[in-house]
Amino acid sequence: MKNILLWITFASACLCVDSFAPSAASRTLISKPLAGFQQSLDQQASTTIKLNQSSSTNEEAVSFSYGDFAKKYPFANNIAIATTKTAAADLLAQVVIAQTPVSEIDWQRSLLFCAFGAIYLGGFQYLYQVNVFKKLFDVDKFTTQSWSEKAKDIDGLKGLAGQTVLDLTVLTLIYLPTFYIFKAGVFSGSMDPSVWTSTGLENYQSNFAKDEFDLLRVWFPADIVCFSVPLYLRLPVRHVVSFVWTAYLSFARGGH
Repeated sequence: MKNILLWITFASACLCVDSFAPSAASRTLISKPLAGFQQSLDQQASTTIKLNQSSSTNEEAVSFSYGDFAKKYPFANNIAIATTKTAAADLLAQVVIAQTPVSEIDWQRSLLFCAFGAIYLGGFQYLYQVNVFKKLFDVDKFTTQSWSEKAKDIDGLKGLAGQTVLDLTVLTLIYLPTFYIFKAGVFSGSMDPSVWTSTGLENYQSNFAKDEFDLLRVWFPADIVCFSVPLYLRLPVRHVVSFVWTAYLSFARGGH
């Protein structure tokens, strides 16, 4: 009798537990909303990540660094600076120094300096000061050092002296004659290049003593600085000095 009561009690307990357990249909009804809710959360998280990535991409596209541009496109950067700087220096010389009214600006003269800035200062100067000098001198190591390290680098200082002497030679024997030939091409009224050359070289010779004195006192100290900074900054730094020099050259030699 006692055993029968125990079996009845055990069977009742099992029935009670089974009655409280969710049926298969109930589990299905419960799991569907939960799965939908989880899917919604996953979609929102995915959308948030995509929006953040899109925002980051847009910020990268909009942001601009001149330093990065100068490193990536040094030649284009140099031509743009040279042309703009040379034209601006001429206008400064005409309007501010010579006090020429805006209505009387000599646009032929401005054309001379634009062409000279783009072709010689932007193109030729880049080729010889960056490409040629890089092959002739060990410029990479020296230009990346600190100023204290540069002062102790004997080989680097020799290279700096060599670059300075070579550049002053180019300025004397190529830069000045080229400027006077460009000037003759704009102002001579002739379409014959031989006339530009003869007229330009004649003016170069007649003004040589004064031009050379001014060139040395400006460009000797400037070259020491220009050939010491990192390569990608070499010509931009040089253009700062060149702006003042070009304004002087325009004022002193730019007229008809």
